[in-house]
Amino acid sequence: MADSKTSAPKLKNESEIDTTLVRQLADILNDTSLTEIEVERGELRIRVAREIVAAPVMQYAAAPAAQAAPAAAPAAAPAAMPSDPATIVAKSGEEVKSPMVGTAYLQASPEAPPFIAPGDKVKKGQTLLIVEAMKTMNPIQSPRDGVVKEVLVGDAQPVEFGEPLVLLEA
Repeated sequence: MADSKTSAPKLKNESEIDTTLVRQLADILNDTSLTEIEVERGELRIRVAREIVAAPVMQYAAAPAAQAAPAAAPAAAPAAMPSDPATIVAKSGEEVKSPMVGTAYLQASPEAPPFIAPGDKVKKGQTLLIVEAMKTMNPIQSPRDGVVKEVLVGDAQPVEFGEPLVLLEA
């Protein structure tokens, strides 16, 4: 035991969690732009992740020459901007989101056909695409039967945890 700084503290039992390590990992997430970090020490595996909450997108429209009441403007703003992509997605189908940070692949190999295309009917459990994370290929499966309305990511595109990948409709 030459370097005591890098040696792992001995745990009394395998189910005991090293809270100092968890706090250190959380500090690393706060100090960097990482969204998750995972550490393995023997049988113990600790994963710390944070959910990225997108800041509300503020959109401004030119105000009419005469405005009746300033309080009415915020309520009218969403209805006045139907082209807002977030509104369209929320109303037109179910998003299949990435369960991890990684790289999305739309086909099993470069020469293989894509798993899905817009308009395809899919069954619950069918592979929609693959997300590679830490050299592991993770199939992303359909949560239900439906029709692929839109594929929201490109092939070999980096994706974040919680990022919408595919839009399904009934």
